[in-house]
Amino acid sequence: MGKSNQSSVTEFVLLGLSGYPELEAIYFVLVLCMYLVILLGNGVIIIVSVYDSHLHTPMYFFLSNLSFLDICYTSSSIPLFLSSFLTSEKTISFSGCGVQMFLSFAMGATECVLLSMMAFDRYVAICNPLRYPIIMSKASYVPMAAGSWIAGGVNSVLQTSLAMRLPFCGDNVINHFTCEILAVLKLACADISINVISMAVANMIFLVVPVLFIFVSYVFILSTILRIPSAEGRRKAFSTCSAHLTVVIIFYGTILFMYAKPKAKDSSGADKEQLTDKIISLFYGVVTPMLNPLIYSLRNKDVKAAMKNILYRKCFLEEM
Repeated sequence: MGKSNQSSVTEFVLLGLSGYPELEAIYFVLVLCMYLVILLGNGVIIIVSVYDSHLHTPMYFFLSNLSFLDICYTSSSIPLFLSSFLTSEKTISFSGCGVQMFLSFAMGATECVLLSMMAFDRYVAICNPLRYPIIMSKASYVPMAAGSWIAGGVNSVLQTSLAMRLPFCGDNVINHFTCEILAVLKLACADISINVISMAVANMIFLVVPVLFIFVSYVFILSTILRIPSAEGRRKAFSTCSAHLTVVIIFYGTILFMYAKPKAKDSSGADKEQLTDKIISLFYGVVTPMLNPLIYSLRNKDVKAAMKNILYRKCFLEEM
């Protein structure tokens, strides 16, 4: 019975902003421009991190991983999101929905772990600078980054397989831009308690634990910075971790606001709440990856110098 019910749903309908046609044109232009900035900005970060030998350090290795992750995360949903504005069909196949859910989960969990690894890198650099080359050697930071990707992938395989094996009894309309797992689970005609428990455990591992790790790291970082006698020394020390701290606040602040805000009780308030949830989800999925390279490039002299060097070499070769 469960299998036949599941086989009856071969595709899902993504509502997106179909209930607000006056907003679709505006959001199409905005999201397209932001997606192009994401590809350009994160692509530049990856290129300068690879080609400039001065940036062959653990911090920029993690940063290039973060940029690649942001490109993958947005590319798993934004092209489909944009195409839905251009066509009347707003559908995605059952298997396509599973792939999109897997990529979204994998990239989100990986970014949580990766940000905590970057916090540890800043902790060692500021609190134990003399031991930094030993602790953060290539034999250490490469497995740390690889472990982040593996952990995110394993968690995504588990969550996606548990969700997509549920029976879906006819209702295939997802009130979201993408195959967001909570929106998909609402369509299942079976007990989802196992899914809820597994997601709660995953949230503890990939959200709460990294947040606590980052918080403790920055407590030690700030206490070390405040003990520096000169104001110039404190400014330089804080500037090395300010970009990462800004990214962490934006990333986790959006998640906290998205899931901790109170729910509306009346129907009109619920409709406005659904629109707000969609816009916040869009912010989380597009604006945050767009801001990451801007924050690191605008606040980082090394990245700006590397970009100038690459452009100078390119112009010099063209003149020859």
